[in-house]
Amino acid sequence: MEEHLKHLGFKVRDKVTGFVGICESISFDLYGCVQAVVRPEVDKKKATEVPEGRWFDEKRLVAISKSPVMEVPTFENVAGPCEKPYRA
Repeated sequence: MEEHLKHLGFKVRDKVTGFVGICESISFDLYGCVQAVVRPEVDKKKATEVPEGRWFDEKRLVAISKSPVMEVPTFENVAGPCEKPYRA
């Protein structure tokens, strides 16, 4: 599991297309595919527009930064719906 999360939060490049951005999400599906959402940086000329992320197979990604853009959670103590029940 840890091996698939290694790119989370890092600036990455797709080996096939050269697409560059921050790996902001990792997804595991029922059929064994591990994919990542990579979001490109905001264009400073269009700072009000947030570009859409694109999905890539995690195996195609290579980290191009030495550290993540922010601290990555451990996911061990993340409160979920059970800990924060909905109250109307």
